[in-house]
Amino acid sequence: MTKRILVVGAGIGGLTAGSLLAKEGYEVTVLEAAAEIGGCAAKYKRHPYLFPVGATLGMGLEPGGIHERVFRHLGKPMDLEPLKRVMEMVHPIGTFVFHKDRRRHVRELANHFPEHKTAILSFYAELYRTARITRTLMGPLPALPPANAREWAALTKALRPVHLRLLPKFQLTLGDVLKKHGLHELDAFRHVLDGLLIDSMQTTTEDVSYLLAAVALDIYHEGAYYVPGGLYRFAELMADSIKENGGKVKKPRTVQTLEHKDGVWHASDQRGNSYEADAVVFNAPIHLLTELLPVDHHHRLKRPLQEGISTETWTTLTLYLAIEAEKLAEPLPEFRQLSSGTAMDEGHHFFMSASRMNDRLRAPEGFQTVTISTHSKPGYWQSQEDYEAMRTELSERMLDLIEQHIPGFRSAIVHVESGAPLAWQHYTGRPNGYVGGFAQTLDAALFKSISHHSGLPGLYLTGDHIFPGGGTIGVAASGIRCARSISGKALLT
Repeated sequence: MTKRILVVGAGIGGLTAGSLLAKEGYEVTVLEAAAEIGGCAAKYKRHPYLFPVGATLGMGLEPGGIHERVFRHLGKPMDLEPLKRVMEMVHPIGTFVFHKDRRRHVRELANHFPEHKTAILSFYAELYRTARITRTLMGPLPALPPANAREWAALTKALRPVHLRLLPKFQLTLGDVLKKHGLHELDAFRHVLDGLLIDSMQTTTEDVSYLLAAVALDIYHEGAYYVPGGLYRFAELMADSIKENGGKVKKPRTVQTLEHKDGVWHASDQRGNSYEADAVVFNAPIHLLTELLPVDHHHRLKRPLQEGISTETWTTLTLYLAIEAEKLAEPLPEFRQLSSGTAMDEGHHFFMSASRMNDRLRAPEGFQTVTISTHSKPGYWQSQEDYEAMRTELSERMLDLIEQHIPGFRSAIVHVESGAPLAWQHYTGRPNGYVGGFAQTLDAALFKSISHHSGLPGLYLTGDHIFPGGGTIGVAASGIRCARSISGKALLT
């Protein structure tokens, strides 16, 4: 039986795997390069303000949700009320509200497009049916792509006759389904969907896998949450569980070498410490693997993983602000998307989250902390001159758009700083500041995605590059699969 587990990276995926394995009696050691745990869900403080580094919207906390199941299994339930108004979506043609209630959400959205109302209702009816069927697999959570007989058996066991309805949809994009309903040329409607998908699927209606898009557009209705303080609390909860079960969480510890020799994994960190383990859960960017592993290990990595290592993803520019709320007409809502209607990146579209007025973990009375993030292409940030120009251009573009919709916003700012790609690289260890994982397109999703099995014995992968992708739900799912593969147990059934 595998006993010693080394977890490289204390992101949500690594901590999920580590906490489940520690609960099962494994000797777990987590090494985190940063001073804070949580990865892209971590926090940092600028007295007296606390900022979430990246992820802000809580998901998977509803009964039966991924995080709810993990936290309940650990004996650390997190009891929060779901948001009835998940977010505002501000677009040139109007402001939409994403409601938890499906009927209300679709009805109000369709009312913005009266000439296409019947088609939109029909589109959502099909999408929700597809999501409902697909979501039944989130209970057993079979591994994709299956890598061995045990995982194929688990997948076969999870399938029911109703899942046959999904087979014709495997090779469809959401764009194909929009075309079926005559909505493919309704650009304003597609833009609303694109705004939701770019944040969760890292791509838009034209290319996203329909099956995954259906779940992504539906899952907010299952439950979205404001977590006081921030999603770093997920990380702290699981780290506490690891330590309570005899494990260790060490930081800052930057792993510099990783080698499999004589059936044992050997690692070293920047302080010269050495570690031995029977299995490794790698929760760092996959692009780092070839830097850490000996050259003679590289060819043994699975082909999709090798291809992923050489593939770019999105970068981001994130603004961290504190505002004096009384200078605005009303407090900022917790979650809001803003879009100029031009594009889904480079400050033309962005996600904006704000602390609640009563969240004293985030800001003192009368103030709110605000995180604003936009997708950006890495090629725009190559030279120092381009870097500073892009930082300024994107920052001003986002602040200008906010000012259009929230007059006086700039004058309410009392603190501002930005996190451009190099900052993300420095603080999260992500090469080139890559974030979000791979776009969930037909050639990179489901059975064509990157497995949590690396190809090397005892080396397992979790994080936003591994199926099912980014977001705390996605990385937790890959963490669960790592724990299952190591323990040989179903866990969380």
